[in-house]
Amino acid sequence: MAKYVMEFSKTGTICYTSHLDVMRMFKRIFKRAGIPLAYSQGFNPHPKMGFAQPLSLGYEATEEYIEFETQTDWDPNELYERVKAIMADGIDMKYCKPLNENIHKSLSALTEAALYTVSVPLNGQTVDDPQKLADDYLAQEKIITLKKQKKKKEQKEVDIKGMIRRLNFSAKGDTLTMRMLLDQGSTSNLSPELVIATVLPFAGLDTDRSEISVTRDKIIFVDGVEI
Repeated sequence: MAKYVMEFSKTGTICYTSHLDVMRMFKRIFKRAGIPLAYSQGFNPHPKMGFAQPLSLGYEATEEYIEFETQTDWDPNELYERVKAIMADGIDMKYCKPLNENIHKSLSALTEAALYTVSVPLNGQTVDDPQKLADDYLAQEKIITLKKQKKKKEQKEVDIKGMIRRLNFSAKGDTLTMRMLLDQGSTSNLSPELVIATVLPFAGLDTDRSEISVTRDKIIFVDGVEI
């Protein structure tokens, strides 16, 4: 058996396809491409494949990763060509390579942060000094918002300030661009939605959420691990 990783981007209307549906799509594509995946053992075996980090519905992404294990060794270039040839529109396969043999955890377990670009139409509103706005926002003693708890599905007040690693704002034309580096992963995870929901009222902006676009630009792994 051999382990591989593929990098891809997800843009356009396919961003409205859910994470689970994209997972099912990849399973079907591997089957159609004649690439037998390795399966887990036990009562309910499943293909050994997974994404570094689920992508929220409606988000685009420029640097995503899927890891998978095959039953036999393959030339990575052949895997890439087979998958790329039948991939759905909107998903652009970039490369395939063997997974670093020194990695003994899943990419999901190794994920610690992600970089996002959020574009906010101002619709005639003004932001005099975008970076000062970002600095003032982070200068708050606490940034309190409601976050849904995974197990209880209840909303709970949380302070998200410590989960924001970096925040840069810029404005060009009628658009405010927010670049945010946020905690992601199993230990600490912050959705850009919570930053958006707290930045807009702080800035006095009334842009509707439906007008705002979000792109995940990069996934960052623990200790700068190279995959």
